[in-house]
Amino acid sequence: MTDEARWLDPAEDRAWRGFRRMFLLLTREVNRDLAQESGLSEPDYDVLSNLSEAPGSRVRLTELAAHMKWSKSRLSHHLTRMQQRGLVGREEHPSDGRGAVIVLTEQGLNTIREAAPGHVESVRRHFIDLLTPEQIAAFGEISWTVVDRLNAAESAAERPGAAG
Repeated sequence: MTDEARWLDPAEDRAWRGFRRMFLLLTREVNRDLAQESGLSEPDYDVLSNLSEAPGSRVRLTELAAHMKWSKSRLSHHLTRMQQRGLVGREEHPSDGRGAVIVLTEQGLNTIREAAPGHVESVRRHFIDLLTPEQIAAFGEISWTVVDRLNAAESAAERPGAAG
């Protein structure tokens, strides 16, 4: 590997460092606002929002774990804490008794409905409103280019017989 291939040029280094710093600071601020305004953590909000958008407000645990990029064990422990707070429930999968289905409770639905406006306002204040429409469009293109590439690589690695 040549030196050129091993190091980032100044513009690339600035972009990478800027992204890392922005991600850390933005995540901290939005999560702080979310906790102060609603008492929810980022993982709580992610679970509730995913369930609220799912058909019938229910998702298999394995599907939710895969979508959130969490292990089933980690998600299961988190869901237990959310279940104790009345935000979610668990049901046996109707066609597979071994699989759990996570269900949004009425309290969970009310909680996400109350939290969402403040969360959106925080995202606007700390991110969206700082950018021009052109920057937002470019950021969306950049983000989804990277997401699509990483998802494709992950899918290829999960296929039987894939090298890796």
